[in-house]
Amino acid sequence: MVAFSLTFPATAWGLEGFGPWSLVAVRSALAAVIAGGCLLVLRVPLPARRHWAGLAVVAAGVVLGFPMLTTLALQTSTTAHAAVVVGLLPLTTALFSSLRTGTRPSRTFWAAALAGAAAVVAFTVQQSGGALTTADLYLFGALLICAAGYTEGGRLAGTMPGWQVIGWALVLCLPLTVPVAAVALTVEPVHLTAHSVTGLLWVAAGSQFLGLIVWYRGMASIGIPKASQLQLAQPLLTLFWSVFLLGEHLPWAAPVTAAAVLVCIAVTQRTRG
Repeated sequence: MVAFSLTFPATAWGLEGFGPWSLVAVRSALAAVIAGGCLLVLRVPLPARRHWAGLAVVAAGVVLGFPMLTTLALQTSTTAHAAVVVGLLPLTTALFSSLRTGTRPSRTFWAAALAGAAAVVAFTVQQSGGALTTADLYLFGALLICAAGYTEGGRLAGTMPGWQVIGWALVLCLPLTVPVAAVALTVEPVHLTAHSVTGLLWVAAGSQFLGLIVWYRGMASIGIPKASQLQLAQPLLTLFWSVFLLGEHLPWAAPVTAAAVLVCIAVTQRTRG
């Protein structure tokens, strides 16, 4: 969660020097180089044919879809607002997991997950004046595609190490991310600054690779539904970083909402499947 909580602030920094398409394509390509190097050095064999469809879902969800949609949203949304909206991700991941893997969490689990989701929806509507913005639509789309990627990655992590799941997903995207990066860098203006370079490096190495390694391992260890609810803590951490690193002003509802979903985490973690 610490790694993921820095994603939005780091993306905001990256957007200071890169266009949205450049930032996403370059971050994915850099992460793929790191992952591919690890796979080569350790001589990891290719995944079995039955795993490639799942890896494609991971690639579409967490390597391409979620980064692109959230980056587009952050062009007009604050990181604090985006962080709280993404508080819906645990519920959507639990739903996808229930449908995909057949897990059946308890009624108490679902009640707590729905309460956290309701708090996030209320915050979103209140902050947008009763209507959804274009940024919110990007964020909601990101939630759906990322939940699918998390679910499939967590399932695959039960049969192969988590770092290999995200590693192969990143490598799978290289034929797309490299040419897109090359084109985007020539079309979109680039201004290299300490912030933009630091932001790019973090979302590539920290968010796109290292964070997902431990995330998928955790999902395989305690189960996708319970692990997904731990992500309710991410908005609270991101709110801290948005003030500390970006100097954003927090609306009063943001920390209240984040605290509410934090309570829901405690409830979901104490339930039995």
